[in-house]
Amino acid sequence: MTLKRNILLAGAVLLASGGLAQAEMMATTVNDLNVRAGPGPQYPTVGLATRGSTAVLDGCIEGSRWCRVDVNGMRGWVYADYLQVDHGGSSVIVEQHRAEIGVPSVTYESTASVVPADPQPAPGDELLGPVGAVETITPPETVRTYIDTNPGQTVQLGGDVVVGAEVPGDVTFQTIPDYEYRYTRINDRPVLVDPGTRRIVYVYQ
Repeated sequence: MTLKRNILLAGAVLLASGGLAQAEMMATTVNDLNVRAGPGPQYPTVGLATRGSTAVLDGCIEGSRWCRVDVNGMRGWVYADYLQVDHGGSSVIVEQHRAEIGVPSVTYESTASVVPADPQPAPGDELLGPVGAVETITPPETVRTYIDTNPGQTVQLGGDVVVGAEVPGDVTFQTIPDYEYRYTRINDRPVLVDPGTRRIVYVYQ
């Protein structure tokens, strides 16, 4: 009993309100995203789930955007904004429809040793967000052609390069002819940005 108790205290505890008998909820990732060891950007990355991956959704924390999933052999935490499920024959984003699709609520508890003592990045060091939902877009092929022929310089930033993240104010964007969104390259990845909100709307592979 002592050994079991020590093992339990050294890790994290997940409690699902739905119980063990609840059917698995399947979801699909709508973007490349980091799977983390805990529900927050301060937790280490377990791995990368590529766009279109099938995930088993355990549930999401009440009042939070973080959900626990099993995806591509990894078990960890991701944003509900980047998961979609089939609901009535239509694909819907988990974060926007949690109540109606019946996503279970889960809790996460960890010892202080799991979280770094100072998880907050210095100002300007990291991508911010996502704070709210960003409309998913599908850019025309001509946009990618323009980006390939006008590569520009890459900017190195901390944080996840994902749809919805806010790009710091000191990063400049390139104008794309006859297109509403702007382009920049972050960590060697081309991204499209809404110039009004400075939020990423599309990440190229």
